[in-house]
Amino acid sequence: MCRPSATFAVWSSAWLNGAAASDDVLDALLAWGEAHDVVAADAAAAEAFGLPLAFNRAATPVQLLMALRSQGAKSLHLVLPVPGDVRGLGGGGPFTEAALRAGDAVVLPDLGFGLVPEPIAEGLVRWTVYSLTSPTPPEYFALGEAEHGLTDAIRASAGALQTLDVASDRPGVRAELSAHLRSRPRVDWPAGTPGRALRVLQRAEEIAAILVIASSDDPGGALSASASTLRAQALRPLSDAVRTARCAAVNEAVRVFAESAAREG
Repeated sequence: MCRPSATFAVWSSAWLNGAAASDDVLDALLAWGEAHDVVAADAAAAEAFGLPLAFNRAATPVQLLMALRSQGAKSLHLVLPVPGDVRGLGGGGPFTEAALRAGDAVVLPDLGFGLVPEPIAEGLVRWTVYSLTSPTPPEYFALGEAEHGLTDAIRASAGALQTLDVASDRPGVRAELSAHLRSRPRVDWPAGTPGRALRVLQRAEEIAAILVIASSDDPGGALSASASTLRAQALRPLSDAVRTARCAAVNEAVRVFAESAAREG
C-alpha cells in the first residue's frame, strides 16, 4: 500500500519511539523488495550517517536505522513529488531530482537530510541519503481536510469526465479494479497506527487503482490525443488529492508515534 517511503517513515518512527523492533522495520520493507541497501549521495551525508558513498560497497538498513537514532532523528516526513509540485523537498539539487524520479522520498527536516528509494535490480531497492540544499519546514496537511479533499475531488472529476463523455461504462471494470488492488504490495502497519490514518490510506489506495483504470483506454479502443489530454486534466485534481491524503495519513501516524513516546517519557 502507498509507497516504500511511506512504509519506511511509519515503521522507522515506530521503532525510534519504542513501538516496534528493528526486525519489524526490515520485515515491512520486504513488501517492496527482497533486499535493501543504503548509500550516501554526498560527503556530508556519508559523514553524518556513517555510510559509504554511492558506487562503494553499500550499507544495510540496520546501519541506517542506528544512524537515525544516533543523530537524534525526531521527524520523518513523507513527500510524494510530481513535476510542478516539489513542495517539501528543500530546494533543488540532486535530492529533488532523485525524489522526482522516484516519486517518493522521506525528508528529515530536523537533520537537513532526505532519503530516496530506487529499485536498481530485480528485488533490490537502494536507499540514498542526500543533504538538502536548503532545508525548509515541512508542510503538514490536516488528516480531516485531506479526507474531505478526496471526496470533493471525486465529485469534481466525475462531473468533468461525464461532461467530456469519457466516463462511459466499461465492461469488466470491477474485475480490473480487483486485479489491480491484488497486484499491489501488501503492507502491514505498526500496532498503534491511528485508525483514521489507516482508513484514509485504504481509501486513497482504492481511488489510486481507479485512477489507473480511468487513465487507460478501453481494451480494443483508444481516445484521440485531445480527448486523452482533457481526460488527464479532469483526473489531475483527483490524483493530487490522493497524494495529499497519503502524505497526510502517513505524517499523522509519524506524529502520533513521536507524541506518544514524548508523553511516556
